[in-house]
Amino acid sequence: MKNLLIKWNQMSLVKRIVIGIIVGVILALTLPNAASGVTILGSLFVGALKAVAPILVLFLVMHAIAGHKSGKKTNMKSVLVLYGLGTFLAGVVAVLASFMFPVTLTLKTGAEDLAPPEGIVEVVQTLLFNLVANPVDALVNANYIGILMWAVVLGIALKSANQNTKDMLGSFSDAITKVVQWVINLAPLGIMGLIFDSIVTTGLSALLEYGRLILILVGCMLFIAFVVHPLLVFMYTRKNPYPLVLLVLRESGITAFFTRSSAANIPVNMKLCEKLGLDEDTYAVSIPLGATINMAGAAVTIAVLTLATVKTLGIEVDFITAVMLTVVAAISAAGASGVAGGSLLLIPLACSLFGVPNDVAMQVVGVGFIIGVIQDSCETALNSSSDVLFTAAAEEAKERRLGKHSKAVPVNS
Repeated sequence: MKNLLIKWNQMSLVKRIVIGIIVGVILALTLPNAASGVTILGSLFVGALKAVAPILVLFLVMHAIAGHKSGKKTNMKSVLVLYGLGTFLAGVVAVLASFMFPVTLTLKTGAEDLAPPEGIVEVVQTLLFNLVANPVDALVNANYIGILMWAVVLGIALKSANQNTKDMLGSFSDAITKVVQWVINLAPLGIMGLIFDSIVTTGLSALLEYGRLILILVGCMLFIAFVVHPLLVFMYTRKNPYPLVLLVLRESGITAFFTRSSAANIPVNMKLCEKLGLDEDTYAVSIPLGATINMAGAAVTIAVLTLATVKTLGIEVDFITAVMLTVVAAISAAGASGVAGGSLLLIPLACSLFGVPNDVAMQVVGVGFIIGVIQDSCETALNSSSDVLFTAAAEEAKERRLGKHSKAVPVNS
């Protein structure tokens, strides 16, 4: 048994996750009645990631800012530009796909009790109030905007602290990072439980009715992941972007696909950034911030489902108006929660642009939850993996300007 565990730990995490996926599928097909015993593994894994992520973000950002030396530049400006471009272009791709391959919905009930935001103003207000949230409440409720705000403020305040205090912050950051490594090593078991739960509780039959819609959503996200994002990275790095693209999809996208939570995937992304040798002053802020505002997948979901609703109701929409939807989708996506299904509650906001009644829009949200086992998984994988992709691209662009070699964009995937 000891030798088996040693060999297991020597395998790459990706290979162990693939084994977990295969075992989860086999168990779901052969022993579906063992749900309570297997699904708890997935719940525990996601719960552990969500528990450690807020503390990790607080201490990493605080330590990075407190220890930041004057005159040393970060890449946050470039990262923010890439986040914005990526989210907006995702909305444009979704609109084009919806015009080329129109789809209608069979609307069902089941989402009436949910409470979506009523407008852009409410989304912005929520973000502003999250900024000034009580720090304890921000940690308890995983309010990453609030956590980032307090981490930045405390980090600035601690810049003038003595070196012993800064060393203590560094020790806390290292300890929490170690805990994160322990949790991530449990990913194969956790993902086995998650995929088992998805197959047993949702099944695949419920998805067949919405097959065309799923194809459009997933097709858009794949196009963005393998065409749009690589083009953006190439514009910045002037290097072949695909080794980096494949790397982040493999090491970040897979775990995000199964956890279906950008927030839960923050520790995974932090570890990947460290592995790539990126600047901690940058990724300590860009990764948790990206979990909140870098929402290409959410923009696709909002735009495609809104235009599908409009088509179903027979509302004529010209391309210019549809492009306006991409702006709304991009802004709305930035306000989407970093948890499973967060973007769906913003669909009524986009639907209101076309005068769609809220009760109809909430039925569309219900459709979104039905296909969520695929849609939300792909959306989160795209969102979360691109946080690392754009952070690494900004780092490589900086090194290129300075004429230095960087390992941010690997030679081989």
